[in-house]
Amino acid sequence: MFTERRSPAFSSRGSPEELFWEMGFSRIAGLDEAGRGPLAGPVVSAAVVLPPRLHLKGLDDSKVLSPRKREELLARIQDCALAWSVQETCAARIDELNILRATLEAMRAAVAKLKVAPDFLIVDGTIGIRAGVPEAAITDGDALCACVAAASIVAKVTRDRIMERLAELYPGYGFERNKGYATREHLSALTRLGPCPEHRRSFRPVRQTQQMRLVIEV
Repeated sequence: MFTERRSPAFSSRGSPEELFWEMGFSRIAGLDEAGRGPLAGPVVSAAVVLPPRLHLKGLDDSKVLSPRKREELLARIQDCALAWSVQETCAARIDELNILRATLEAMRAAVAKLKVAPDFLIVDGTIGIRAGVPEAAITDGDALCACVAAASIVAKVTRDRIMERLAELYPGYGFERNKGYATREHLSALTRLGPCPEHRRSFRPVRQTQQMRLVIEV
């Protein structure tokens, strides 16, 4: 298990990717997700296959980058990647499966949509996705592997854009700002307005709000 964090330069020397290249794999897909924790909106998984040993200046874990930098890098990733794809899983499906299973399902679908078939997968986290391809689950993969960092950016930017569109469809919750996370603003709006169709009913704050409103109506 690789856990040591390193600089965003992503020098291939000593990296997990370098190890897998030396083992003979050449089409390594990085996988990451955005949106496991929010109360509303989809979870979005992304898969990215970068050319071996590509150095993409500024590439880093999406969580440490500004929105503007993520947008800039997204365009560059899409331009230079051998293949990339995204897959979203809606709130209703998350409620049906649970968030972990929904995320893994989205990751498998993202792999299946790649225009270049990968020969190895690096999954951010501790759980593999069992997509019929050799794989490694790596803690902090988005800080250790360029392809996973790229996937984290694709997933994050895609989901942020989705939440901005949902903010127009369902005004009042502040989705354009909180992206569905349980901020004070969002929880206050949830209490006042009740859940919208994009809220995850299986998540406790949403479920509790629904129950409270039913009691009040009765």
